Amino acid sequence: MELKKGYKLTEVGVIPMDWEVKLVEDFAEVKSGKRLPLGHTLTNRETPHPYIRVVDMYQGGVSLDAIQYVPEYIYPVIKNYRIFKEDIFISVAGTLGVVGVIPENLNGANLTENANRFTNIKCDKTFLLYVLMSWIIQDRIEAERTMGAQPKLALTRIRRFEIPFPPTTSEQISIGKALLDIDSLINGIEKLIEKKKNIKQGAMQKLFHPKKGWEVKTLGDLIAEISDGGTPPTSSPNNFGGQINWVVIDDIKDEIYITKQTLTDEGFSKSSSRLWKPETIILSTGATIGEVGIAKIYTATKQGICGIVVKENVSNIFLKYWLVKNKNLLLSIAQGSSIKEVRPPTLIKFEINIPEYEEQIKIATILSDMDTEIAALETKLEKYKNVKTGMMQNLLTGKIRLV
Repeated sequence: MELKKGYKLTEVGVIPMDWEVKLVEDFAEVKSGKRLPLGHTLTNRETPHPYIRVVDMYQGGVSLDAIQYVPEYIYPVIKNYRIFKEDIFISVAGTLGVVGVIPENLNGANLTENANRFTNIKCDKTFLLYVLMSWIIQDRIEAERTMGAQPKLALTRIRRFEIPFPPTTSEQISIGKALLDIDSLINGIEKLIEKKKNIKQGAMQKLFHPKKGWEVKTLGDLIAEISDGGTPPTSSPNNFGGQINWVVIDDIKDEIYITKQTLTDEGFSKSSSRLWKPETIILSTGATIGEVGIAKIYTATKQGICGIVVKENVSNIFLKYWLVKNKNLLLSIAQGSSIKEVRPPTLIKFEINIPEYEEQIKIATILSDMDTEIAALETKLEKYKNVKTGMMQNLLTGKIRLV
């Protein structure tokens, strides 16, 4: 391959001439964690000795939500297998390649036998963290995955991982800081999305709370048409790939503009589905129950996904949000031995408190505006995640230099 001037081809790909490739063992020690002795278990009761399991780990860090603890009496036996804030962990059994650092309040916690730690690190820790989380190492882990009941990543393999290095510590620091900054931005947007979703949930509770003048009706009183979908014989390829949209569970979003699968005229005729017009409520009633959206296209639906057309003076958006709010109610009445489902005849017996049409519209508008705001934030989040991917590809290979 033709190389750009000033670059060279190495074991980890193309990097600048003044960069070098080192093995992990050249700049860090890799040490294992430790399980509790046979016959002893962790406790939920807080002791001075937290224990970090793989289930507590995520890419970049550790969740504190379900931390367990080492009993005081057993701690002396495993006290040498701890991880510190200067270290980096990597999961090596079951789920492989989860890499991160621990928070300050877990400094000195015991580490599971299903993870190793990089310690005595003689380079910028943040730079190393992002290399370990990047495709440079993650692809290597995937390629070296030990096939079996439980995949295992050997300590000796980790020590021989090849890492591309800029010539100066200052460049390592600059790369690590740039990636840490974009991660902080991403985390901030994720937290804001979670906050907005919680606000929306609270708003739904208040907005749907019955008020003076509201009436109690059944869903059957509000629905003009309701029908389950249908699936044509899957053995015939002639039934699929035509011009008729066909909603499956993955298509159900707030608004449905496109479907992953389509039916031919022949396939549609062999299914029991109807062709629903735009503004029809689409509700999953079998297997995955309670996913709901509104069709913005003419579409058929798969078996277990019904279409609902509301009567005049009923807001389809209001009813959609009511179904979202009452998903657990749908789940609670689902029937079936192997696959649970809620059939339309059962669904129409649901009772609902409902206001006049004008108030329905006001409630629907408030919640739609909240969803629009959340969707805009999710679009922004996706944009910055793509930015981060591009930054990692450019910065960790020296394609863009921070000197």
